[in-house]
Amino acid sequence: MKVAPFIAWRYLFARKSHNVINVISGISALGLAVGTAALILILSVYNGFDGIIQANLDDSSPDLCVVRTDGRRFVPSGEVFDALLDAPELSSVGTSLSSEVLVTHESVQAVARARGVDFVFEEESGMASHVVLGEWPLHRGDLPLAAIGTGLANKLGANPRFRTPLVLYYPSSSSGFSPVNPMGSLRRESLLVGSVLSVNAQTDEELLILPIEVLSSLLGCEAEEVSAVELRYADGLSHLERRRFERRLTADLGPDFQVQDRYRQNQALYRMIRAEKAAIWAILVFVVLIVALNIFGSLSMLMIEKREDADTLKALGASDALVRRIFILEGWLVSLLGMAVGLVIGVLLAWLQQRFGFVKMPGSFIVDAYPVVLKWGDVLLTAVSVAVIGLLVALAPTKQRA
Repeated sequence: MKVAPFIAWRYLFARKSHNVINVISGISALGLAVGTAALILILSVYNGFDGIIQANLDDSSPDLCVVRTDGRRFVPSGEVFDALLDAPELSSVGTSLSSEVLVTHESVQAVARARGVDFVFEEESGMASHVVLGEWPLHRGDLPLAAIGTGLANKLGANPRFRTPLVLYYPSSSSGFSPVNPMGSLRRESLLVGSVLSVNAQTDEELLILPIEVLSSLLGCEAEEVSAVELRYADGLSHLERRRFERRLTADLGPDFQVQDRYRQNQALYRMIRAEKAAIWAILVFVVLIVALNIFGSLSMLMIEKREDADTLKALGASDALVRRIFILEGWLVSLLGMAVGLVIGVLLAWLQQRFGFVKMPGSFIVDAYPVVLKWGDVLLTAVSVAVIGLLVALAPTKQRA
């Protein structure tokens, strides 16, 4: 039996002569338990909202997007692009055009990020689940329609029920600018609003989806010229198989093209999500650190109270390092006890919310209850963070009295 853990364990549960030490130790353990549970719960709720955002992006973003490295449009021809049509790893291959355009509706103007898509996107994207007004298809017979975000719809005052069309403008490359008639230097296309979409607040402000042939005509593109080739994986494809296919395609296309996964397609948004989660974690860890400072006080008083015991141990041959290790373990055990209780409570509450949704969302939202996704990586990160904080706080008073 190791001496230091045995004595530290006895000190933790033994009745101390000064009840104030028990109280401070209990408060420290309770505070760490609350802080640990809060870390798990808040990170799990954040994972839930993160999952909702990513699910919405998944409907509008393909699994892989092939674009030119210099950002220019291109014609997807050649052996590599032809082979994609028969690739067993893929369920669909589509194309898209994208550009910023000026949109007017009656007398209101706005700049939109237009995205021209083909029939593959209409059928495979799942955007129909984001329609809040109108109907999703971008064609009514041979009549092309536009789908716009809620933010852009509010700016323009557009509605699928209105018969007033959207008018899209883009500078013409074939004619020079005329100061006498500036509008004559612009290409224009008109089409009705078929649906209003709600993806997320940032996207909805500029979202404009329309048939690729309409946007191609507006931009004055050459035949079959696109901004991207959009690829969607077949069902059941493992993560390893996806990564292999992505690496192989990147090598086959060469340096003139980039193969972007969903993270690279929405890099700014994903970075913001990760930064926000890291900031939340840092704030909560700082709160746990403040609570853990109570251990410093209780351990300092315990060392004063047990000074005679320490002298006795030294007289029996114990080294200063052994005595110091006993008190370090004593303080660390307080934090580990609080951490263990907090982990159990946090995991249990997160599981109950994830399973039954007891806490409801206020107002109208796309989900009824607060979304919770419990990730064991967050549980491990929380446990390690609290354990390290507890150890550092326990080391401080022992070094001062070493």
